[in-house]
Amino acid sequence: MKIKDLLAYEAIDVTASAANKEEIINKAIDLMVKSGKISDRQAYAKKVFEREEESTTGVGMGIAIPHGRDAAVKKAGLAAMVVPDGVEYASLDGQPVHLLFLIAAPEGGDVHLEVLAKLSRMLMDEKLNANLQAAKSADEFLQILTDAETALEGPAEETAPANTNAPLILAVTSCPNGIAHTYMAAENIEKKAKELGYRVKVETRGSGGAKNVLTAAEIAEADGIVVAADAKVPIDRFDGKRLIQAPVSDGIHKPEELIARSLDPNTPLFKGNGAGADDAAGAKESGWRSVYTSLMNGVSHMLPFVIGGGLMIAISFLIDGFFVDMNTLDEAERALFGTINPTAAFFKNVGGLAFGLMLPVLAGYISEAIADRPGLAPGFIGGLIAANGKSGFLGALLAGFLAGYLVNLIKKMCSKLPANLEGIKPMLIYPLLGIALIGAIMTYLVEPPVGWLNTQLNFWLESLNGSSGVLLGALLAGMMALDMGGPFNKAAYVFGTASLAAGNYSIMAAVMIGGMVPPLAIALATYLFKDRFTEDERKTGPTNLIMGLAFITEGAIPFAASDPLHVLPACVAGSALAGALSELFGCTLMAPHGGIFVVLTIGNPLMYLVALIAGTIVGALILGFSKKKIVKATQSASDEDLETAQAAA
Repeated sequence: MKIKDLLAYEAIDVTASAANKEEIINKAIDLMVKSGKISDRQAYAKKVFEREEESTTGVGMGIAIPHGRDAAVKKAGLAAMVVPDGVEYASLDGQPVHLLFLIAAPEGGDVHLEVLAKLSRMLMDEKLNANLQAAKSADEFLQILTDAETALEGPAEETAPANTNAPLILAVTSCPNGIAHTYMAAENIEKKAKELGYRVKVETRGSGGAKNVLTAAEIAEADGIVVAADAKVPIDRFDGKRLIQAPVSDGIHKPEELIARSLDPNTPLFKGNGAGADDAAGAKESGWRSVYTSLMNGVSHMLPFVIGGGLMIAISFLIDGFFVDMNTLDEAERALFGTINPTAAFFKNVGGLAFGLMLPVLAGYISEAIADRPGLAPGFIGGLIAANGKSGFLGALLAGFLAGYLVNLIKKMCSKLPANLEGIKPMLIYPLLGIALIGAIMTYLVEPPVGWLNTQLNFWLESLNGSSGVLLGALLAGMMALDMGGPFNKAAYVFGTASLAAGNYSIMAAVMIGGMVPPLAIALATYLFKDRFTEDERKTGPTNLIMGLAFITEGAIPFAASDPLHVLPACVAGSALAGALSELFGCTLMAPHGGIFVVLTIGNPLMYLVALIAGTIVGALILGFSKKKIVKATQSASDEDLETAQAAA
């Protein structure tokens, strides 16, 4: 497939103008629609602008390459625009855009990726850019591109310079979407290395998979290695080499600097198996960034279990709420709410199984991010122990990190074993020692102190009962939000159900409202403060709304896990206010679960709703104003800047 197969004459405008970035992108989308490759403009435009929110597609040098992949794309295509007067685009280099290519990618099939990679490389040629910007017609524009593509496909240049003793530079480039930035960084690194007289080979890891993969022999010979990537790439293979890691944008704009650093004798040698050089400028990620990326690996894999399982449980409560009269049930039957109707029982049981995997998956993939595949099994087991014990969410977080670093230690200790035992390490030694050790640590070192803490909390709560209803309501509701399934949450819930069995219905009302506020506050915050949350976080807003209404506090766990210093205080404050107001208004609850779907069992339901709304608004406002605006991670930044942007702290 050629570029001319993707770019139609009617999708080219060489005299475009626009007042701002949004307008120029919309004009490009109109060109794409005009070419007949889009079946639903609104759906495709949504994907293009969602991609733009992740990070700017203004790559610098006056070039922008917005793109979107959607089922609305009938056939892969390009639209091209020359903007003679330029348009402000928030580009990586701060310069206005004069040349824009819009990419339309269908959901299935990657035939077009090779052409898009070729286009990304071609656009790094300043002479070609100037010629394209000077084109007077669509015909001339397309002819210039076609001629450049033909020249590119002519006799290949020698990868190595005449001096075969010149340093060998190896590089890996990758970006989250794998469409444009990956190949532009590869082109600039390769071009700059050749200009400097070095031999060079670049591995690209784009949407179509890894291309031009580096061989073991090449790695052994390499003098310097550059990894310019915003996505996870395998780097353990570079053990013992000078390795520089940087954002993919640095590969586009700072290739000479990256190459020089990779050849600098003062650059520490990289150590594989999860341990890097102890240098912020070297290969190892900084401490917080390493912790953050490992945590996000766990959270991203956990989300489908939280969302799928949580929604199924919410549906079960909704079904029982329609078909069951709670006032006719005794205490034992109320405890079965969500499983009384057979259809409700199906949703509750399947949703419960999915929910039961949430914490093991969280811990397993945190560990996997730290220790690669050998860390997966110990992490899962550590998370399972936490889920079945008393440590809950916080225990699973701890289990994930403990398992990952523990497996790395085991791998290091086994590195001296004879070579003929290499094959049994990942299949026998790592899982056996990893599972046994994390099991012992969780069972004997983590669970006992958390169990003791739980007992003490229950004694303390019992001593407060009756002394101050409003204070107790605020305390219990705040505890429900403090660790979301951990010892504080469990202690508050057990105390609430015990009070319910004893006929004290106001305590259970405060407990449930405290568990409802966190996901509701987060859902509202993602709507009111969109620039404080990533695109993926904003997408979970409606899900958290449903989970909050169903009293599924765990919907807030991904947010609490990724940013506990801002999320937890906001949720605790909102929940505590709601619990205090519930007690103040004299609200009661006769069911141990169900959220808004058991409204018929709530005493003074109107004021209960007022308390819930008040707590939700306060929690959302505290969270929104305390978090900093998201800084696009693809902008050139130091590790410290990137940490600040990611942690919003």
